[in-house]
Amino acid sequence: MVTAIIMMLILGAILGLGLGIADSKLKVEVDERVEHVTGMLPGYNCGGCGYPGCSGFAEGMVSGEADHWLCKPSKPDQKAAIIQYLEETPGPDGNTIHVKP
Repeated sequence: MVTAIIMMLILGAILGLGLGIADSKLKVEVDERVEHVTGMLPGYNCGGCGYPGCSGFAEGMVSGEADHWLCKPSKPDQKAAIIQYLEETPGPDGNTIHVKP
């Protein structure tokens, strides 16, 4: 019985160490601008822009694929704030996004 408990503790320690190493080596870098732009959008998730909800549209804008005018429910002042944010805030690579007015 004691041997089984010791073996389970050793096995748990080895697997925990493996998970810790995997977490540090396989980490995915997330562009925080996507979350910020998603928060600036109306949040209707209507799909009128051709993207699957506001988060998909925000990813498209941050990657430079989507134009700001595709979001129909968004007001002009919201669009201007998003454009200003994307042009002033650099991403993880240090580059900003130039959005056509």
